Amino acid sequence: MARWTHHLTTPLVKENPVTLQILGICSALAVTTSLTTAAMMSVALTAVLCMASAVISLIRHHIPNSIRLIIQITIIASLVIVIDELMQAFAFEISQQLSVFVGLIVTNCLVLGRAESFAMRNPIGPSVLDGLGNGLGYSLILLLVGGTRELLGAGTLFGQTVLVTVADGGWFEPLGLMQLAPAAFFIIGLLIWAIRTRWTAQVEAPKFKLHPSLKSAGGRS
Repeated sequence: MARWTHHLTTPLVKENPVTLQILGICSALAVTTSLTTAAMMSVALTAVLCMASAVISLIRHHIPNSIRLIIQITIIASLVIVIDELMQAFAFEISQQLSVFVGLIVTNCLVLGRAESFAMRNPIGPSVLDGLGNGLGYSLILLLVGGTRELLGAGTLFGQTVLVTVADGGWFEPLGLMQLAPAAFFIIGLLIWAIRTRWTAQVEAPKFKLHPSLKSAGGRS
């Protein structure tokens, strides 16, 4: 049981796919201007990730190795089309706000990466939990970024006023930068810094080290 729980909880923070593996950054920049769009994108990707992991794990022994990536992408694309159609049917306005980014789940490295590295090698139970855990880890970052950008950029959360702006007679002056893509970079960068400060094992070793002779030469100069 503990091993199965590990698949679900580890990707939340310790091995978060966004802050550790730097996957799914494009959607974190594009759909996090509001908490509503961030939440809907999170639900869509998590659903696709879980279902794709389940289907691929279920048929993994019948997938020829030479065309496994083509089959994986076909399965993922089919699921994305279904999710996109459901969103257009039941949440049309949000679907319009998300524009093409739901369709781009097909190209999200997180979905294909978990299918290839985990679902192709494990039974259906752990694969679904792995998909759910990584989806929740991705969602956690998107919701944090989306909530921060909407609150500081418009004074609202889920479209409801939290901080009354100066234009409406309040004290809060919205930060226009928060509605621009660079704001997501800054927030994600701060999250990565905070997490790696807490879990120092995530800090990457430098690729190049200065030779001792160069260090001593620099010291003498």
